[in-house]
Amino acid sequence: MRVSGGKAALALALLFVLAAGMLRADWDFGHITTRAEQLYGPLGEGRARLNDWQRLLQEQAGADELEQLKAVNRFFNLRLRFRDDIAIWRVQDYWATPVEALWRGAGDCEDYALAKYFSLRQLGVPSDKLRITYVKAVRLNQAHMVLTYYAHPLAMPLVLDNLIDAIEPASQRSDLVPVYSFNAEGLWLPGAGGGKQVGDSKKLSRWQDLLKKMRAEGFP
Repeated sequence: MRVSGGKAALALALLFVLAAGMLRADWDFGHITTRAEQLYGPLGEGRARLNDWQRLLQEQAGADELEQLKAVNRFFNLRLRFRDDIAIWRVQDYWATPVEALWRGAGDCEDYALAKYFSLRQLGVPSDKLRITYVKAVRLNQAHMVLTYYAHPLAMPLVLDNLIDAIEPASQRSDLVPVYSFNAEGLWLPGAGGGKQVGDSKKLSRWQDLLKKMRAEGFP
C-alpha cells in the first residue's frame, strides 16, 4: 500500500515523538534503587524520597516547561536540607548524585543544582536551555552554584536556587555574580548573549566523576 507524502510525514513525526518519549522514560527506578542499596547500604528514609522523585517525574511528564521548573525547584528545595560536604561526606568538596543526595536527605549548593539539572533533562528540557552555573554569592561572600534556564539562546536566564524558593531572572539577582557555567555539551564564561563558550565539560573532572557514579547507580 502506498503512503501519501503527508501521511508519511505524519508517521515520521509520530515515530520521532515516540522515540523521544522512550529516551526520556528509560530510567528504571526499580533497578536504580537496587543498585543504590548495593552501593550505599540500607536506604532508610531515602527510599521514600527516591519514590517521591520518581512520582514527581511521572506527574510532570509533558507539562509546560515553566511548570516543570517550578515543580523540580520546589521538590529539591523541600526534600534536601542544606549541609556542607564536610558534614555529609567528610571531604571539602564532593559532587553527589541525585540518588546520593536523596539517600542522605541533604546536600550543598552543587547537589541541589545537579539534581535539578538531571531531573529537567529527564523531563525533556533541552540541554541548551540549562546550565549549571558557578557564581559568587555576594551577601555570603562565598562560591555558590545554581541552575540557570534559558528560554532561548539570547534570553535573560531564570535562576533556580536553593537559597530562595522563587525562580527569578538573573537581572533581579544582584546578589549573585556569575563566574562560569556548563552543561553536558559545553563550558561558558559570562557575557552578553548567553556568554562565550570556551570549551566542553569533559575538562571538568568532578563532572566526569559524577557521570561515572550515576552509571554505576544504573542510569543509562
